[in-house]
Amino acid sequence: MVTTFVGKTGHVATIALEDRRKRRIILHHDNASSHSARQTIEYLKQEKVEILDHSPYSPDLSPNDFFTFPKIKKSLRGQRFQSGEEAVDAFKLAILNTPTLEWNKCNNNWFERMEKCRY
Repeated sequence: MVTTFVGKTGHVATIALEDRRKRRIILHHDNASSHSARQTIEYLKQEKVEILDHSPYSPDLSPNDFFTFPKIKKSLRGQRFQSGEEAVDAFKLAILNTPTLEWNKCNNNWFERMEKCRY
């Protein structure tokens, strides 16, 4: 399993979950029960991960749902992997091959979607 970080300028990093992070983390995820579980919240507080609020019943606010996962699924469709590491490498390559301009469009789209949900 991997986690992907994006910033204002696009893709920042993709790391395996067992890796240790070295920079400030702001996490945006939906309100799925696993994300709002007491254990999850306690762990994120312990690790000093900041949570960006997500409006209830707004799956269209997740960049992973409207941009990242559909894009990566399309680029990896039909491929077979011999190991988890090979799948992670293919995922990383697909993320790294996404041009900065596309990440900028994704972020702009995300902020526009959040603005619509504020009111």
